[in-house]
Amino acid sequence: MLEKNKKKMTQVYAFLAFIVIAMPIVANNYVMNTFSDVFFYVVVCLGLNIVVGYAGLLDLGYAAFFAVGAYTTAILTSNFGMNFWLTIPFAILFSAVSGVIIGGPTLRLRSDYLAIVTLGFGEIVRITARNLKITGGSGGIFGIERPSFFGIEMNGNIHYYYAFLVLAFLAIFISYRLQYSRLGRAWQYVREDEDAAEAMGINRVRVKLAAYVIGAVFGGVAGSFFAVKMTAISPETFMFTQSILILLGVVIGGMGKIPGVICGAFFLVLFPEIFRFIGDMRLLAFALIMLILMLKRPQGIWPERLG
Repeated sequence: MLEKNKKKMTQVYAFLAFIVIAMPIVANNYVMNTFSDVFFYVVVCLGLNIVVGYAGLLDLGYAAFFAVGAYTTAILTSNFGMNFWLTIPFAILFSAVSGVIIGGPTLRLRSDYLAIVTLGFGEIVRITARNLKITGGSGGIFGIERPSFFGIEMNGNIHYYYAFLVLAFLAIFISYRLQYSRLGRAWQYVREDEDAAEAMGINRVRVKLAAYVIGAVFGGVAGSFFAVKMTAISPETFMFTQSILILLGVVIGGMGKIPGVICGAFFLVLFPEIFRFIGDMRLLAFALIMLILMLKRPQGIWPERLG
């Protein structure tokens, strides 16, 4: 029975993958732009899921990580004329360093204290970007050059649809590999009981730090592609509300469960778009639906126990 269920799930995943790959054949620019946003949120939500879902560390400043990636790419391409693809390793490096910076001081903190520190870190990054000359100050950076891929300039919605789709597939693959790895199991032990995990010989300091660094890299890479897609970024893009929105995607979908987090990312983007015809009332409807979901299904849309 278990083998049969796995086969059915594989078929479902293959069918869904075929749909999203073939969608540009029938979809217009609006649909492709919307789904590229969905795939962007899939990447960042899976990145935060490593920190929150796998390791059990509450992070309220995750937008800071993809801000680091976005500003790294924007500065290197606009101010130094560097090729976009060459900026990605730098975005990974600086995002990882930012993960160490936030992870180091917070390794011994838990619950509310940890949340406050991460919230503060997110605001520090945003305010710093708002006041530095190299980041364009409060006006941000505009006119970011769009990249080329094998001589094809990425200037259409279809290009970023497939770019973020590939990123989403990579994020899903890496997340699955991490979840069932030795490190992934260590994260789960630390999430359930830090003291018991340490008694088993798990170095909780190193394990927590790894979660922050890997989660930050996910956000940094997504931020790099976000910058060139939008061709402009500003500090207001990376406000606290953005971090909360990403966290909502993880919590609503089902913390620690990859299909659940993907569902949460789809819900975040598609629900407001589907109900755009009711105007500003859609935000109220969005809030009410989230409230009902959290009351009726606190474990998320696709919780851990569904397998």
